[in-house]
Amino acid sequence: MPGSSFGHLFRITTFGESHGGGVGAVIDGCPPGLTLSTDDIQPELDRRKPGQSEITTPRKEQDTIQILSGVFEGRTTGTPILLLAHNKDARPGDYDVLRTLYRPSHADFTYELKYGFRDWRGSGRASARETLARVAAGAVAKKILRERAGTEILSWVETVGELEASIDPATVTAEAIESNIVRCPDPAAAEKMIERIKEVQADGDSIGGILRGYVRNVPAGLGEPVFDKLPADLGKAMLSINAVKGFEIGSGFEGTRMRGSEHNDPFGLDDQGKTRPMANRAGGTLGGISTGEDLSFRVAFKPVATIGKPQQTVTREGQPTELAASGRHDPCVLPRAVPIVEAMTALTLVDHLLRFDPMRPE
Repeated sequence: MPGSSFGHLFRITTFGESHGGGVGAVIDGCPPGLTLSTDDIQPELDRRKPGQSEITTPRKEQDTIQILSGVFEGRTTGTPILLLAHNKDARPGDYDVLRTLYRPSHADFTYELKYGFRDWRGSGRASARETLARVAAGAVAKKILRERAGTEILSWVETVGELEASIDPATVTAEAIESNIVRCPDPAAAEKMIERIKEVQADGDSIGGILRGYVRNVPAGLGEPVFDKLPADLGKAMLSINAVKGFEIGSGFEGTRMRGSEHNDPFGLDDQGKTRPMANRAGGTLGGISTGEDLSFRVAFKPVATIGKPQQTVTREGQPTELAASGRHDPCVLPRAVPIVEAMTALTLVDHLLRFDPMRPE
């Protein structure tokens, strides 16, 4: 299936369907000699897996990962790495009604337009279950970045509907993000967000919001102008995630309300006498190349399309009908999307790190 691969030198190809035998990824281009085991990957999958709290889908999957190639005696060999997690709680029968009709605002319609038929069992490759493979591969990318550059990649829930967290991104820690089930490091806002998601869930509806991405210790010089700029590739990575409808970096759309004199990052010297953009309104890049400052961006997620409220739709034959969807779905994807955003960030950064030519004039 075209479009199932991502990256250049560190390239992943994902495979599998929501209610098929399993989901996995092949990583091609991982450097040899990296110490790697399932213990490096499983914690990230545990953050993404279904059934982890009362505000996520009740589907029960352990998402236990296997490494089937590319690792010998605990170290990567430089050859392709195959990662696989078997589906254990698939219930394709829950989706029988979708054989003959389309869910409003869902890929059911476009997959059938493109291919002439579709996997109606939980939407097959269109399901967010595919992101398991991204998170597994992203865990490997995270480890490379951490060991080579000390890079720390974080993401958290910044808004749910109109509810917004109030926190300085520079102070956020991984522990604060994981301290509650909605993965918002602002405790007061998190409590309100959880209650709002529960209200929406009880009403058979769904709700969207915004995730913040934040990366510390980013190597300077990453990005390949003009078409493979770092923010351009980050934007593609984020927009490839299910339910994502928007991406902005740095000041983003808010910057359109400023004048150049307000928006420009003044250059200055830090405590070590190093030149740097002091305000970082650009979010860690200039001209598509990383400056060495923290990367800061936001990702907008729409409400989940599959809801329990009755909605108007049509059958494959074009007959009007009404659908109140059943099955097991998240009322809000944001808490489980946090590790997905981190994974896609890591996959983008590690690919650019390996593409970066260190032979440059000092």
